[in-house]
Amino acid sequence: MSTGPQDNDFTIKIANVNGTGSASANALLMKTFFRMGVPVVGKNYFPSNIQGLPTWYEIRVNGEGHLARSGRVDLMVAMNAETYRKDLAEVAPGGFLLYDSTWPRRQMLQRDDVTVVGIPLAKMCNEHFDTARSRVLMKNVAYVGALAALLDLDLGVIRESLKKTFAAKKHLAEANQQAIDLGYQYARDHYDCPLPFRARTADKTDGHIMIDGNTAAALGCLYAGATLGAWYPITPSTSVMDGFKRFCEMYRVDKKTGKRDYAIIQAEDELAAAGMVLGAGWSGARAFTPTSGPGISLMSEFLGYGYFTEIPAVFINVQRCGPSTGMPTRTQQADVISSAYASHGDTRHVLLFPANPQECFYLAVQSFDLAERLQTPVIMLTDLDIGMNDWMCPDLEWDDNYRPDRGKVLNEKELEEVEAFHRYFDKDGDGITYRTLPGVHPKGAYFTRGSGHNMYGAYTEDANEYQEVVDRLRSKWETAKCYVPEAITEYSEKYRTGIIAFGSSDGAVREARDRLKDSGVGTNYLRVRAFPFTDEVQRFLDAHDRVYVVEQNRDAQLRSMLLLETRVAQDKLIPILHYNGLPIDAVSVLEKINKDLEKVVAA
Repeated sequence: MSTGPQDNDFTIKIANVNGTGSASANALLMKTFFRMGVPVVGKNYFPSNIQGLPTWYEIRVNGEGHLARSGRVDLMVAMNAETYRKDLAEVAPGGFLLYDSTWPRRQMLQRDDVTVVGIPLAKMCNEHFDTARSRVLMKNVAYVGALAALLDLDLGVIRESLKKTFAAKKHLAEANQQAIDLGYQYARDHYDCPLPFRARTADKTDGHIMIDGNTAAALGCLYAGATLGAWYPITPSTSVMDGFKRFCEMYRVDKKTGKRDYAIIQAEDELAAAGMVLGAGWSGARAFTPTSGPGISLMSEFLGYGYFTEIPAVFINVQRCGPSTGMPTRTQQADVISSAYASHGDTRHVLLFPANPQECFYLAVQSFDLAERLQTPVIMLTDLDIGMNDWMCPDLEWDDNYRPDRGKVLNEKELEEVEAFHRYFDKDGDGITYRTLPGVHPKGAYFTRGSGHNMYGAYTEDANEYQEVVDRLRSKWETAKCYVPEAITEYSEKYRTGIIAFGSSDGAVREARDRLKDSGVGTNYLRVRAFPFTDEVQRFLDAHDRVYVVEQNRDAQLRSMLLLETRVAQDKLIPILHYNGLPIDAVSVLEKINKDLEKVVAA
């Protein structure tokens, strides 16, 4: 497997200044690769302020479909003078650096093993555009044109993209096309084009879309039948509610009357949002709140309340770097333990771990079904990498025969026939009791309390009655293993080395496994998709002598939970950790596994 740039296998990184309008230019570039049929992914590294600080956008093109961060930069577009030295240092040996040569900085940009490409982007735009704002914006579009020449991009694809983007604003389409042409022609006139590596038209994106995880999760909430969303804005989850609002306005408003069959509430804080969601769930609505780590910390009291009173609700935790405020615009997987055991006392929460935007859509739907089937809060953990970056995913599909799983809910006729209704009486022996919705029938009335209660729903401080309820909750936890998504496994009996990962670490692990296989090292793989851990997790652990647990946090949280929740020996689980805030890459996984394997051989 090649580690250097080749046709349809290279990484571009664009260094710019936040607030200069580079996002649309970068999106145009990424979508051009996609529409040329080449697998691509874009990752945005942006500051947590509005304007003025450095920002980077990384585009990985890979014909084999490996779309984790590559761990290298083959072509740097250095548009920010403040980060020139850092950007130059990041370019791989033999790579290229493109910069705006309107202000030559050759002494700053000297590296014998890097080819510098200077294009006077600002000068060209100053000469061809009138306003200061248009000059700044078009300078970014002009570097897309230069890259089109250097990488042999299909100008027809770019032209059609501009037409679609600015269909209602023809003058903007024309201005953008002019900027593309300026950059393209200058590069063609002054440099050998294309570079030693280029983009070649392929057919590997048919049946795929580009989408971010927050948008996909919002769409999943819509399809699941959610009618209430309550939230307090927090990076990186706010766009989940933005997407849900947009979809509801498109599909949940009666065209004749204008009546809306949904409610979206911006709460005064995360605790209030959690309370609203639980109140809606108690009354029979499907409700959710998107948040991030700090929000989960604030919501923990209500999470415990929802667990003990057994109210269905969905929480979407788009993880970011902590602790405290941390780095709000960087990614991690460091809320696993805090989410799994949120709140005081003995609590265990159902967690779902999507690995990409496609799974954000499907697991969002399943989160609501599980919440109602199990009568408990369900937390879907994504992260900033999944949530806010553009991923290439298979087309989303939907079964029109889907019907929501409302779980054990007694209707009016059933309540009429029962002698008496007891909210927490386990009739079926699976830990899941029957619930009622308010206003259905007088027999279904009960008092919802977070204080000690017995199986009949009455207040109690009796030791045996209290223990009977919490033991049943543990029994329900065991039942949950039958309903949560099973782990994804790739297994061969001839391998005794395994790898376990979850969420957005999946792509890096798959690529690392391919490289290990190329070097003669075979591994098995299990991707955890839910907590509680299903039975195949224990079987996978039992079947291997050594298991690498790959995760994006400092303290090996998934490994700790495996030790707590399974019978695995501690020395069998080897942590492979990545937690600097950048998305995990295959190179770092590979290097750490190889280093450990060398120790094993030496011993």
